[in-house]
Amino acid sequence: MLEQGMTRLHELMIILYAVSVLLYFLDFVQKNQRANRIAFWILTIVWSLQTIFLSLYMYNTGRFPVLTLFEGLYFYAWVLITFSLVLNKLLRMDFTVFFTNVIGFMIMTIHTFAPVQVESQAAAEKLVSELLLLHITIAILSYGAFSLSFIFSALYLLQYRLLKTKKWNERLWRLGDLGKLEKLSVILNAMGVPLLLLSLILGLVWKTIKLPDVSLFDLKIITSFVLLFVYSAFLYVKVRKGVSGKTLAYINAAAFLIILMNFFLGSRLSTFHFWYS
Repeated sequence: MLEQGMTRLHELMIILYAVSVLLYFLDFVQKNQRANRIAFWILTIVWSLQTIFLSLYMYNTGRFPVLTLFEGLYFYAWVLITFSLVLNKLLRMDFTVFFTNVIGFMIMTIHTFAPVQVESQAAAEKLVSELLLLHITIAILSYGAFSLSFIFSALYLLQYRLLKTKKWNERLWRLGDLGKLEKLSVILNAMGVPLLLLSLILGLVWKTIKLPDVSLFDLKIITSFVLLFVYSAFLYVKVRKGVSGKTLAYINAAAFLIILMNFFLGSRLSTFHFWYS
């Protein structure tokens, strides 16, 4: 009975999340401060429910829930909502919250309707260790930073297009200036790169201890280092070469596509993350 009630509460959370995203979209298409305020408070409720579910799951399992793709998706969505609420509070950039939560809602939808992989969870329980938990948690946090960085780059490209076509409207001013959008995308990537590097170091140490027979040329390991290289190259061309503007934004967008491939495709084809599928 309790489990059924929790399921219904989770479905309510998805509905509330959808309503929040739709209200943010209404505010995006036609400036509507009332819709924006309602969307923010609904999103706060969704975050609270997510946090409760996360806490209950941790209480029931006795561990941090990031060891399977099913769990990782939920934590990733929670990270995105948390980051968006903090940014909204600090920077008051409504469109950033909207685009971030479009991604978050898609992640939550995939999590909700994807079948639970019981065998993967059983394997994860056998392999649990603090080192592994740190590796996955820090990796997802870096993905959260990279995701928000992509949002700022997407907003940069949208703002650039509006300026280029001389569409002077309310939306133009609410997007923020180009310099600020680019600066925020660079700062978030500068936060994400050391987090990803630390995650990879912890992951390799864990592999050496727990899975010494797994090859270093595993697809997941290779794509993770490719991801680190691409984002490091992003920072290099910005700081050392002075690249900026559309070129930098397009590089960031391409890097985010690699994140999606690494998170979903890489996990399923990997022998290193065989439980994470």
